Amino acid sequence: MEGIEHRTVNVNGINVHVAEKGKGPVVLFLHGFPELWYTWRHQIVALADQGYRAVAPDLRGYGDTDAPKEVTSYSYFLVVGDLVALIESLGVESVFLVAHDWGAMIGWYLCLFRPDLVKAYVCLSVPFRPRHPKMKPIPTMRAFLGDDYYMCRFQDPGMEDEMAKYGSEAVLKKILIDRKPGPPCLPKDNPFGISTDDKLPLWLSQDDLNYYSTKFDQKGFTGGLNYYRALDLNWELTAPWTGVRVNVPVKFVVGDLDVVYTTPGMKEYVHGGGFKKDVPMLEDVVVLEGAAHFINQERAEETNSHIYDFINKF
Repeated sequence: MEGIEHRTVNVNGINVHVAEKGKGPVVLFLHGFPELWYTWRHQIVALADQGYRAVAPDLRGYGDTDAPKEVTSYSYFLVVGDLVALIESLGVESVFLVAHDWGAMIGWYLCLFRPDLVKAYVCLSVPFRPRHPKMKPIPTMRAFLGDDYYMCRFQDPGMEDEMAKYGSEAVLKKILIDRKPGPPCLPKDNPFGISTDDKLPLWLSQDDLNYYSTKFDQKGFTGGLNYYRALDLNWELTAPWTGVRVNVPVKFVVGDLDVVYTTPGMKEYVHGGGFKKDVPMLEDVVVLEGAAHFINQERAEETNSHIYDFINKF
């Protein structure tokens, strides 16, 4: 963590907290839910040591970045707008992009809207999901995966109250250490319950968990949940991009236990030609055996190598 600098920049009408280290070509890191710039702590140090300028913001709604309350403030257009303005503020014409989870979703739309700004994209966990012209996301998920599917449960305006009952640390621990494959569900009874046997894995220390917890205690979870609550809005707004392909060089890395990768139909899409059709410049798909969702932390050195080996070609 030594040498990582922190600053706040005003971009796209909000204040964005940025952590960065190093000099050279910019590598922009985008975190997911429920995370912060801190999820990239290993990658920031490693890429800076290899001659890159590693830049990791807290996305809007998270950490020390502003968190507008309205769901409409979390459309792809506004969040990608933050990134476009942030890239401009860095004084560069384009960046290497590395993103995970919700950050990966935002990353795909940055590539879709502004491919000129992305030299190459290393995507972790979440492949590109083309817009289906007739299937709105949340009703479709309810029909196929049920009301307890986590994205459906996150639509509930009372979810923040449920999380508050358990406390930030318990909620974060439950999500971060879960290794059960398949679509995550949050049952109505005890959705974030953890047992005394649920010990932290080697890749997540108590100090790490404390850092996350402190920030979510301060900010709350509403900003992060609003990304899920804007899914149907984004489906409506992105109608003009139906059928548009992502045209940047891409490397995709995922754990074989990942909850997204093990969702029904996902492996077939990733390996059966659909992914390559939608992302013609997809160059490599890497599946890490025995790894779950948070691979940039769980398998940091391997992830660092995959990032460096790919972006070093450009």
